[in-house]
Formats: sequence, C-alpha cells, structure tokens
Amino acid sequence: MQHQRRAFLARNALALAALLPGVTTLAIAQPGFPDKPIRLVVPFPAGGPTDTASRIIGQKMSETLRQPVVIDNRPGASGTIGTDAVAKAAPDGYTIVMLATPALLGPHLMPRKPYDVARDFAPIGNAYELPIVMVVNPQVLPDVTDLQQYIAKVKANPGKMNYTSSGNGSFGHLSTELLKNVGHFEVQHVPYKGSAPAMSDLLAGQVSMMFSDMIAALPHIKAGKLRPIAVGSARRVSFAPEVKTIAEQGFPGFDATSWAGLLAPAGTPKDVVQKLSDALQGALADPTVQQKMLGVGTVASYLPPDKFAGRIKDDYVKWGKVIKDNGIKSD
Repeated sequence: MQHQRRAFLARNALALAALLPGVTTLAIAQPGFPDKPIRLVVPFPAGGPTDTASRIIGQKMSETLRQPVVIDNRPGASGTIGTDAVAKAAPDGYTIVMLATPALLGPHLMPRKPYDVARDFAPIGNAYELPIVMVVNPQVLPDVTDLQQYIAKVKANPGKMNYTSSGNGSFGHLSTELLKNVGHFEVQHVPYKGSAPAMSDLLAGQVSMMFSDMIAALPHIKAGKLRPIAVGSARRVSFAPEVKTIAEQGFPGFDATSWAGLLAPAGTPKDVVQKLSDALQGALADPTVQQKMLGVGTVASYLPPDKFAGRIKDDYVKWGKVIKDNGIKSD
C-alpha cells in the first residue's frame, strides 16, 4: 500500500512540474548525453582526406563532449557500405557517419538504393569542403593556360582529346561532364580505378586533363609537372589563390564542390543532434583544427543542421541530373 502511495505521489509531482515554468527540464531530465564513447563511421579507407579530417575533428569534439569519439573505418562501394550501416544503427547519437559526396551520390549509381539520404538520416552539420582543381599536362598541352584555351583546343581537335578520373561516377568524372554540358564540347573519358593510377598516367602524358583533389595535385603543380587552369568551387581557394574559378572564366554560377559532413540515424532526438552539432561547430572554429585540416587538403566549413539538410537535398538533385542526363553508371 505504501509503495502504491509513493508511486501515485511521484506521478502527480511530475504532472505538476510539467505545468510550472523553469522546472520542467529538471523534472523530466534523462541521463546526460553522451555518457559513453561515440562511434564515428568513416566509410572510406584509413589515410585518405575524409579519414584524416574525421580524426582531427573527432579528437576536438571529444574534448567538448568529454567522451571519446572513436573512428570506425568501413570502406567500400564509394562509401555506401559504411553509410548504410549507420542508417540502420540505433538513433541514439552514439553512432554517426561522415557523409562525403561520393556516398551522397552512390544511390544514383546503384541498381538498388542502399538508403535514402533525406529519409534515413538526421543532419548534424557540414564539416569541410575538398577543393578540386582542373589540371593539364603542360608537355601535352603547352599552349593551354586557361579554361577558354582548353575548350578551344578541344573543339579544334574533335575526337582526339581525353581526360581521366578516379573512376566512373567519381566526382572528377561528374564535374567534367557538367562542364562539358555547359561548355558544349566533347572530350573522351578514360576512367581508372583510383586517383593514384589516374594521376600517374596524367603525369606520363597518356591523358591530358583531370579534375583532381587540390592537395594531390599541388606538389606536381609546384614542380611544374601539371598546370592548373581552373578550380571547380564557386570561390578561389587559399591553396592556389591565383587560379581562377570556372565561374570567372565564362560560366557564371558553375560550382563543383566536394564536401563532407556528419549525419546521425533518422529519429535521433533533436537535442542530441544539436549537442553534436554544437561540438562540431566548436571544433571547426578552432584555428589549430583549421590548420591541420588545410594540411590534408580540406577546408573547415560548418553549416548547421537545417542548412546542411538543404545542401544535401540540392546536391543530390543537381548531381543526380548530371548522372541521368549523361547515362553515367558506376564501375
């Protein structure tokens, strides 16, 4: 009887507290998040820019959250394997993923969609951008120093010029196809399985042009082995401020920007998502973090959950159209 009376009083106390401003949170508070390590799935191999940037960001976030952020590499299928695993994880904030552009676009390139990015995830925030640069081999194209000269060269040699990328459906491939569409020119795609062999044959002169991650191309640009003729992003980049954007060279509005950001499974409580987003924002605002990220070719770039959701939606539609219009399929 005494037990039932205590339970009755407790229930009524909670109901009363819910009606009184200022005491609601105290009365219904759950155990604080996080109270155990957070697993950050990186759906790409260790050592690449997504992995390294994730480790830099995760370490700083762990200081704010006061719990370890443990990196879990789950590579494969352009990032879709690890991303799909997080879509199916418990929506409690303890399993999150670093979504990068290849994994965003993966569902467009596969016969069966592994996940729906808009439906299956709760955006936490944009983390970084990965600038890409259009480079040519100056031995093969000695008279090409800007984008308009390149296009003129292609049009003057129909069917004779080529470009390379890290594979069918890669961001370099899609960026070139978008440029071809707006520039009204044709150039043959020579895909490789990975950026390293593509870069190797570009340097050897087997192919003449490539959209490359800026950090991978920069040493060869400085050595004079490659010539940058345009950056894909809407703004110039600090790595090579003298290189004009494609938009500046006759194609206003052109923007080919690769990025990455954090997602949680759909259904994750909003306060948990916000706490993770705040920790991400704080990490990216740290000058030391920014410098470390620049060292691996990534630019810290935070967007809050709502704006990041908009970016996801817009880029999914934009690049999906490029894929469909050009009949692109993955390797």
